[in-house]
Amino acid sequence: MAEARLQGEGFVLRPWRAGDLDALVRHANDERVSAGLSQRFPFPYTRADAEEFLSGRVVAFDDPVFAIEIDGEACGGIGAHPGKGDRARTAEFGYWLGPVHWGNGLMTRIVGVFAPWVMDELQLFRLQASVLDFNAGSARVLQKNGFEEEGVQRAAVFKRGVLHDLRLFARLSPTLG
Repeated sequence: MAEARLQGEGFVLRPWRAGDLDALVRHANDERVSAGLSQRFPFPYTRADAEEFLSGRVVAFDDPVFAIEIDGEACGGIGAHPGKGDRARTAEFGYWLGPVHWGNGLMTRIVGVFAPWVMDELQLFRLQASVLDFNAGSARVLQKNGFEEEGVQRAAVFKRGVLHDLRLFARLSPTLG
């Protein structure tokens, strides 16, 4: 799986590499990026944070975790974490993109390539994502790619002194329909 390389209009999804360090810091070190992500994605995003990530100590690179490359530079990431045991055919996924690339439909295209590929690759029945209540852009990306909102976990995340609801979206395998 680490050798996978996916392409779409204006981007490549490929494994992270040590040479991505400077670009990772440049695109990740923006408070707007970390605002919508889990606590393991800090702000400020330092060189040490990037080194820890690229060494595989933040997420498991055994899972499908890719750099989003645009114009030859890693400027975001997307990945899925499959469940275990009786949830092995379900995966949680997430993504981020440097703000310089926001607002042009790029993440919608990226998820449109990644979601069906990862569902097939991992033989998933279900792919799900959680979105913080204020992140309307991420919710739209999911909805445009066939994810349905299944519910809201009220008062689920306390981040930067603010309590947030967490919206749950999922896409099911077409073979279930």
